[in-house]
Amino acid sequence: MDYKTIIDLHTHSIFSFDGNDSCDSLCQSAISKGADVLAITDHCDIDGQDMDVDKLCSAQINELAQLKDKYKDRLCLLKGLEIGQGIYRKELTQHIYDTYDYDFILGSLHNLENMEDFYFLDYSQFDVYKLLIQYFEGLLELSEWGLFDSLAHLTYPLRYIVAREKIDVDMSQFTDIIDSIFENLVKNKKALEINTSGLFMEMQDTLPNISLVKRFRQIGGEFVTIGSDSHYADRICQGVDRGLELAYNSGFRNITIFKNHQPLLIPIK
Repeated sequence: MDYKTIIDLHTHSIFSFDGNDSCDSLCQSAISKGADVLAITDHCDIDGQDMDVDKLCSAQINELAQLKDKYKDRLCLLKGLEIGQGIYRKELTQHIYDTYDYDFILGSLHNLENMEDFYFLDYSQFDVYKLLIQYFEGLLELSEWGLFDSLAHLTYPLRYIVAREKIDVDMSQFTDIIDSIFENLVKNKKALEINTSGLFMEMQDTLPNISLVKRFRQIGGEFVTIGSDSHYADRICQGVDRGLELAYNSGFRNITIFKNHQPLLIPIK
């Protein structure tokens, strides 16, 4: 199907350590692709030893405020941030919420406490089931705490464990804890992200996949966001049409955006 709704709520600019293009370039790309709403959600991996949260947030949010005004007639630009590992430094995460007027916060885990990002791990040295249960336990704590708007890329480690390393994982072993995460999202009125980046990686699937998005809906999930996880301007909105189709086929008739952390439903059309 051709979808008129074009929304991308997970993107990274040069304010991210792994970003490549300016916030302005991301906005121009979104406009060229007919996007209605764009959130720029730069990385704030809060457990990083060299992370200066105030330096990052003050510079990034000032830039976004200027661009929000610059493009106000052509694009709804949301001031966003992806807080990684927020549960490991809760007071600092609370400081961000209390100090900066973000519209939208993605909550994520890229690594276990005092470990490297899942990207860098040598999986021959680990029991992947133990790693994954620790990961989902972390997401469970994050979902209980609730200091975010949408839970990003639920199955993030599978990018590397399954897709890159070709290690088979029986996801049915994690059904109960994932259900508990979804129950917390429903209770706390949080969204689940459909991250389309995996469609263009070895896994060739969304994070999470359609079976888990359907399960979220069955449990009572009301809010889903869609994000490309783009780190380049030319990849803005990549796969968003397929994310919309997945959301629709999972029983959702609206995509959610957040303004001042408040959910707004946008019909899928």
